[in-house]
Amino acid sequence: MTGTRPPLDETQPTDTEWSYETAAVQTGIPRGLGQTVGIPIHQAAAFQFTTLEEAQGEFQLNQGLSYARLQNPTVRALEERLTALEGGAATVALASGQAATLTAILGVCRAGDHVVSTASLFGGSAGLLNNILPLMGISATLVENTPQAIGAAMRPNTRLVWAETIGNPAGDVPDLSALAEIAHARGALLGIDNTWGGVGYLCRPLEHGADLVTHSLTKWAGGHGSVMGGSVTVGTGHDLTRNPIYTDGGKNSLLNVRGEAALAWRQRWFGAHQLGMTLAPHNAFLIAQGLETLALRLGRESETALALATWLGEQPRVGRVSYPGLPGSAHHDLARQYLRGGFGAVLTFEVPDPAAFLSRLRVIRIAPNLGDTRTLVVHPWTTTHGRLPEAARRAAGVTDRTIRMSVGLESPEDLRADLAAALG
Repeated sequence: MTGTRPPLDETQPTDTEWSYETAAVQTGIPRGLGQTVGIPIHQAAAFQFTTLEEAQGEFQLNQGLSYARLQNPTVRALEERLTALEGGAATVALASGQAATLTAILGVCRAGDHVVSTASLFGGSAGLLNNILPLMGISATLVENTPQAIGAAMRPNTRLVWAETIGNPAGDVPDLSALAEIAHARGALLGIDNTWGGVGYLCRPLEHGADLVTHSLTKWAGGHGSVMGGSVTVGTGHDLTRNPIYTDGGKNSLLNVRGEAALAWRQRWFGAHQLGMTLAPHNAFLIAQGLETLALRLGRESETALALATWLGEQPRVGRVSYPGLPGSAHHDLARQYLRGGFGAVLTFEVPDPAAFLSRLRVIRIAPNLGDTRTLVVHPWTTTHGRLPEAARRAAGVTDRTIRMSVGLESPEDLRADLAAALG
């Protein structure tokens, strides 16, 4: 599966020409005598200098290695790999997906600013927008996942439009190009939570006009339910000239001093330098390993998810099935436009008695994670979205009968049999 990169030149291959699968296993690993074949773990809190001048220069520029809160070779190798897979300019890796979302927003917003977001969101993101940002003087408006609703909610102080590649858990797909056009016309940036996009495997929002993308690396990137992490990847060509954060200060403004790197610099400065939401080297190592098999895993999981969604839609005891890969989905056309390599590994469906259904499962496990090698289900109404007001839960596509299922690598036949038994 290739992106927009030129064909591979077999005489002199470079990482800018690699396919997704090759970049996932090769990026971030130096060549040479004595080098490790994979990414090593650098378990260190600080790095040495030999002169006062070296230390002073590093603390002024932060381009090398000084303190592990800011940079670490293992984390840096992971960031390089994430940047390549998303087709971005720079990445900062952080301790969790929630840390990444907060960093992305605070990188472009300050007190008095406004965010417009689709209402179909992960519960933690909705809580951040509704509960935490107002404490900082940043307001947010959550609306229907349509360009018309997004455009109508924009204000003169809107700095960011926010959406998810595939809404969690509703399965809706935003019109990325249209949202980018709306945001940019009003001087705002477009941020996309691309967790369900599989680190660029299913979707590369930066290619459709997004300015930055975030990930919960806990999900498909790690892939085995064993590690937490998050990331923000910044694209190129974004317009910061109408954002006071970057223009205040005249010749000393962030935009004037940092130029094209200003957005990426502020993301790292906020998330790592100031807030200290640092990704541990061992976690970075595990996530980098997970990325090496992501294409294989998510491709297989997407195939199984489509087969199960089709089968569930035929069962008399199952209510509404939401999966963008189904031809009858209202989001199917947008999914075909923006997704590649499959329609994702998550679907939702409604059952008459969720408690009874969950109690009968013997293969599928009840757990709140996504992107695991094991198939996991959860009842969002009482768990992931349980703390949201009822209206917000329904706006996110959740009812008291909804089951969210993240499809893993088990045999499709075993999963179907388990579902059939649980349905009674």
